Amino acid sequence: MKRPGQAERGAHFMDRTRPAGRHDQQRPGTAPHQRRRLKPHYWFAERLLAVLSGQRPVHWMLGHTIGEAYDQLVRMAPGTPLRAPGIRPVVRHCGEFVPAPGVIEAFARIGTGDHVQAMAFRLEQGADLRWRCAAVELGGERVGV
Repeated sequence: MKRPGQAERGAHFMDRTRPAGRHDQQRPGTAPHQRRRLKPHYWFAERLLAVLSGQRPVHWMLGHTIGEAYDQLVRMAPGTPLRAPGIRPVVRHCGEFVPAPGVIEAFARIGTGDHVQAMAFRLEQGADLRWRCAAVELGGERVGV
């Protein structure tokens, strides 16, 4: 019996949907799922959370901060303000406000079980087009300034 997409050639069927010389029954696969590239404010929220929950050391942010931001992290991180025993904190939501080109003022809701904390931070884009964190606040108060 002839199937759709096939033409008869002698006693053999020729599959028009298959490249010439290919005899296996596999169909073309879909492209592998590519990880969505995170927007700068989400990327920084994840990194700041890792440092402020004690999952990563402060120096992990060295090349990603400018001005007072690194000093703020040095003062905040030892107390691991976003860590909770037995529960790994997550970024529940992250939003942004763009007050000027090359500047993002972002906020994130950090969830640890039923507990939610606020984190705010400012990102500035340098001449090299890389984003860097310029300030960090937790719970509405600037810590360590």
